[in-house]
Amino acid sequence: MTYYTWLEHALQTEFEMHELLKKSERGTVSLIRHRTSNERFILRSFTGNAEVYHKLLSYESCSLPKIFEVASDEGKNIVLEEYIQGDNMGVMLKDALFTSKETRNIVKQLCCALWVLHSMEAVHRDVKPENVVLRGSNAVLIDFDAARFHKDTRQNDTEILGTTGFAAPEQYGLSQSDTYSDIYSLGILINTMLTGQHPSTRLADGRWGRIVTKCTQVNPAKRYKNVLRLLDEL
Repeated sequence: MTYYTWLEHALQTEFEMHELLKKSERGTVSLIRHRTSNERFILRSFTGNAEVYHKLLSYESCSLPKIFEVASDEGKNIVLEEYIQGDNMGVMLKDALFTSKETRNIVKQLCCALWVLHSMEAVHRDVKPENVVLRGSNAVLIDFDAARFHKDTRQNDTEILGTTGFAAPEQYGLSQSDTYSDIYSLGILINTMLTGQHPSTRLADGRWGRIVTKCTQVNPAKRYKNVLRLLDEL
C-alpha cells in the first residue's frame, strides 16, 4: 500500500465531509470534520505539482496555514491542512474597502508570509483577495496549488497559472515567474484594497500609489528587490 492510498483510506475512515468549498478542472477543496474530535480541516485533492506543500510540512508561520499531511501519486495529490476560520478578503471587498492603516497592517503580514515562501525559493503565484483570510487582526495567505519552486535552468514556467488581473506579465509565458512575480501581485492587491479597482483603472493616492507603481513595473528588475524592501517601505 502506498502512502497516498493509506492517507486516502485514513481520511475516508476518520473524517467526514462538511462542505465542498471549491471545484475546478484541477481538483477540489473541501472542509472536513474529524469524527471523534469534531475539529475541522481543509482537504485539497488536485492534479499537478505539490512540491511546495511537501516543503511546507516542516515550516510554521502565523501568516500561513499549517500543513499536516501531503501525499502524491502519479500527479494526484492529497493535502490535509489547517482550517483558517475567519473572513475572506475577496468577500469583504464586495462590501467595503480597507483604510490605509488596515492595509498597512495586513500587507506587512503578507510580506512575512511571502518571505517564508521566498526563503525556500518558492513562489506563490496567486496572491489575490480570495487567497487571504483575516482571522481577527491576523492575515493568513492560503492556497499553494499554483505555487512552484524557482528553477534557475528554466527560461519560463512549464504551466501558466495565476489569476488574470493579479498575475505578473512574466506568468503568461514571457519568462519564468519568481519572487518578483509575487511582489507584482501584492501591488495589485494593495491597490484593490484601497480603491476597489485595478491600478490601470484607478491608482491609489499619494505614497500608496507610488508603492503600487513600483511593485507593478513590467520589468521585474524595477520592482522592489524583495518583500523585505517593501516591508521597510511600509
